[in-house]
Amino acid sequence: MINVKELDAQAFESSAQQAGIQPPIEQTEVWTTYQQKIDGREPWGFVAIERDGNLLALVSFIDYATHGYHYLFSHHGPMWVQQPDEDLEREVLQALVSFVRKKDKRQVFMRLSVAHELDITSPTLSGIPYDTTVKIDLTGGDEAIISRMKKRGRRDVRKALREAPITCADETDQALESFDEYYAVYKETAERDGFALAPKEDYVRMITSLGKDHCRVFAGRLEDGTVCTWSICTTNGTRATRYYAASLSSTMRSYVTDRLCFFECCELARLGCEEFDLMGIGSDFSPKLNGLNVFKTKFSQETIPVAPDRDVAIKGTQYRMLCLAKGAKQKIQSVRE
Repeated sequence: MINVKELDAQAFESSAQQAGIQPPIEQTEVWTTYQQKIDGREPWGFVAIERDGNLLALVSFIDYATHGYHYLFSHHGPMWVQQPDEDLEREVLQALVSFVRKKDKRQVFMRLSVAHELDITSPTLSGIPYDTTVKIDLTGGDEAIISRMKKRGRRDVRKALREAPITCADETDQALESFDEYYAVYKETAERDGFALAPKEDYVRMITSLGKDHCRVFAGRLEDGTVCTWSICTTNGTRATRYYAASLSSTMRSYVTDRLCFFECCELARLGCEEFDLMGIGSDFSPKLNGLNVFKTKFSQETIPVAPDRDVAIKGTQYRMLCLAKGAKQKIQSVRE
C-alpha cells in the first residue's frame, strides 16, 4: 500500500541523502525560502511516498495562488529512488491526490514532472514544459569539457576563445549592486526572441535570496565595458543549471555566447560542479523550443530525456472549467491575430 507522509525540511534532506538522491535546487529548503518572497507563492510542504516502509519518492510543493484559485507545483519533483514504471507512477500520483484533498481543500490541481502520458494527467495550463535537455559533463578539466562536445561545438568554442571580443567574469557582486545594465540586455533579448519579460525585481530577488552558494551571474563585456551577454546559473551540490541568459543582437555573430557558456563551464567546474544543465530544448513534445536546439545541442554529443511537467486534477470539475476558459481565450486571440 502506498503511504504519503509529511516531513520537515531537515527530515526531507536527510531522507534524500540516505537514499542517494542529490536534489535539484528546486527541491531544497533554500528554494522554498526564495519562493516565499514572491507574491502569490508559499511553501506548502515536504512529503515522502513509501510502500511498506520503503521510500519510493520525495516531493517538495510550492502553493501558487493565481487568478482566484490555488494549485501546487513541484518543479523537478517527484525525486524517485528508482525510476517508476507506468503503473507505479500512476499509483503514486493517485496517492498524492488523495493526500492533498484531505490536507488542503483549496487546491485545484498539482503540477509535477511525470514521465508517462497517463490518463490522469493533462498538458499544463501554463508554461512551456520540455521532455529533453542538454547536460554538459564538467569533469576532467577545461580541455576535457571541450573534447566531449560535438565537432561543431568544439570548433565554435575554439573560435570564440580566439576571436570573441569580450572579457568574461563572475559578476554576481556587481549584479547585486545594480541589475540595470543586465536587465537592459535581457529586455532586448525578449523583444528579439518573443518571450515575456518578468520585472527586474524578480531576477534581483532570485540572486539575493539564493545567495552566492546557489546562484551566480556570469557576464561578457566588450572592450568599452559594455555588457553584451550574461547568464544566471544556479548550483546545488555538484549540479548547475543555466536558468536565464541574454545577449545583444549586435554581437550575436561574434561567438560571444559560446565564449561565455564555455567560461561558465570552467568556472562552475572550479566551484565543484560536475554537471551543467542547459534547461530544455525543443522536441516533438515541445516544438516551441526548437529555436534553442542549434545553440544548446553543440555542447554535448547527446541529449537527455526528462520527465516533463504535467497537470493532475484534484478538483476535476473546476480544472475542466479552467481548461475551457483557456481554450476560449486562445480562440479569441487567434481571431484577433
